Amino acid sequence: MARLTQPTDAGGFLDIALDFVFYAAIPQAFAVANPSANALPAAALLASFIGTGCSFLAFAALAEKRGLTDTALPSKSFYFLGGLTEATETIAVFAAMCIWPEHFGVLAYGFAALCAITTGMRVVWGYFRLQ
Repeated sequence: MARLTQPTDAGGFLDIALDFVFYAAIPQAFAVANPSANALPAAALLASFIGTGCSFLAFAALAEKRGLTDTALPSKSFYFLGGLTEATETIAVFAAMCIWPEHFGVLAYGFAALCAITTGMRVVWGYFRLQ
C-alpha cells in the first residue's frame, strides 16, 4: 500500500513496528511448538533481534533529531541503517525454518550470529556517524 502513494509517518511507524512483532512471533512459535529443542535457539534469536531493532531505531531517532537524511533511500519514512540481516534475509530464514523445522536450532543460531554482526556494524557506524 505504501508504495502506491506517498510515505507517511503513520505508515513508517506501522511498517517497522509490525515487522518486529512478526519477527518475534516466528521464533516464539517454534519455541512453543517444541520447547525442549527450540526454546534456547529461539531465545538467542529473539535477543539478537533486540540488538538489530534497537540499533536501527536508536540511530533513526537521533538522525531525525540532527536532521540527517538518507540519500540512498530517500523514500523511507526515516533514516534506514542497513546491515547483513534485513527484511529479505529474515523472511528467507523464516521460510527455511518452515521448510526444514528439524533444523530450526541451527538456522536460529546461525541467523542470530549474523544479527549480532549487523548490530555491531550498526553500533560502530552509527557512533562514528553521530560523532
